Amino acid sequence: MSGETLYLLPIVFGFCVFVVSLIYLIGGKSSARNTSKNTDGKTAPYACGEEFPAEELKVDLERFFVFAVFFLIFDVFAFIVATSFSAAGLLPIAYCLIVLTAVLMLLSVRRHR
Repeated sequence: MSGETLYLLPIVFGFCVFVVSLIYLIGGKSSARNTSKNTDGKTAPYACGEEFPAEELKVDLERFFVFAVFFLIFDVFAFIVATSFSAAGLLPIAYCLIVLTAVLMLLSVRRHR
């Protein structure tokens, strides 16, 4: 980078922070205010009006983390395969086999639970 662009980066960053802060302040001042703290809408059941027990509203974190790991594996896999196609030889195939092995291991561990 040249010396001029090196000094320009903090100025652009500061300008962006200023603009975002300005938009945030203008939005906060112009947003609708609720004069009453306890309105009927805040205490009403959400969406369809049915009351659900607390057990049904809990998220299964173990299942969520399994999906997150699968997403991470496939996301990294897609990036590695997309960038490895320019490499010669068996490198893309090796990456595919490594990811396939990882997925099969995760699936087998998941079935044994």
